[in-house]
Amino acid sequence: MSFYCSLLFSVAFDVKRKDFKEQIIHHVATLNLLAFSWCCNYIRVGTLVMLIHDASDVLLESAKMFNYAGFTTICNSLFVLFTIVFIITRLVIFPFWIIHCTWFYPVLFFPPFFGYYFFNAMLIVLQMLHIFWTYLILRMVKKFIFGNMVGDERSDHEEEEEEETSQEEGDQRMRNGSATGRYPGPKSQRDH
Repeated sequence: MSFYCSLLFSVAFDVKRKDFKEQIIHHVATLNLLAFSWCCNYIRVGTLVMLIHDASDVLLESAKMFNYAGFTTICNSLFVLFTIVFIITRLVIFPFWIIHCTWFYPVLFFPPFFGYYFFNAMLIVLQMLHIFWTYLILRMVKKFIFGNMVGDERSDHEEEEEEETSQEEGDQRMRNGSATGRYPGPKSQRDH
């Protein structure tokens, strides 16, 4: 639970992506589900939800690691594997086994109470986010297949342009000698 709290707080300081609001909603829903599954003794369901989510997360983080290290072939292979596992776990197993079980079976044994509706509402919120992220992932796969994938689909183009502009300005300063902290102007201006 502390891990997801740290993710919720760190997302505010991370690079703002197109899905920033969705990430906040995801972390809040996850924290609510974790706390609620513990308090209402839905530990088995909570554990299965975490297991389903962690199955593809490991592949995504590994792909990022190999991307940063410059191993693009391994990165691309892991990204394809991540896409397959993500779709199977979050668009097949999660709704048709987990949500189905939490939606239909509890009412056979107990009358519905607030927690039943709250828990299932949070699971449905997660499922809607899974559909949104699958759309983004499939757009990246399309770009990957047709050979024009440049970066993260969630990145804003304006943000990338700003980073490129600031990097070009930094390169220009390095050539001018200002990266050393010295003023590159005439000697008379440096002395004052």
